[in-house]
Amino acid sequence: MTKLFDQAVIAARRLPDAMQDEIARLVLHLSQRSDEPEEIDPAHLPAVFEGLAQVERGEFATEAELEAAFRGFDP
Repeated sequence: MTKLFDQAVIAARRLPDAMQDEIARLVLHLSQRSDEPEEIDPAHLPAVFEGLAQVERGEFATEAELEAAFRGFDP
C-alpha cells in the first residue's frame, strides 16, 4: 500500500459508517474497472448528448457556477 493510500484509509476511518461504505464502494468499483467504457443508462443519453453539444458550442460553466455547485455537496 502506498503512503498516500494509507493516509486516505486512516482519514476514512474517522468518517461515519455510511461515508466509509460509500468510499469502499468507489474503491471497489475503481479496482474492477477495465479499459472498456462504462455503459450509459439509456435514460441518461439525452443529458449526455446535450452536454456534448454544449461543449461543442463552447458553453462552459463559470467559476462562480462551479463553486455554487460544489457548495451543494458540502455536508
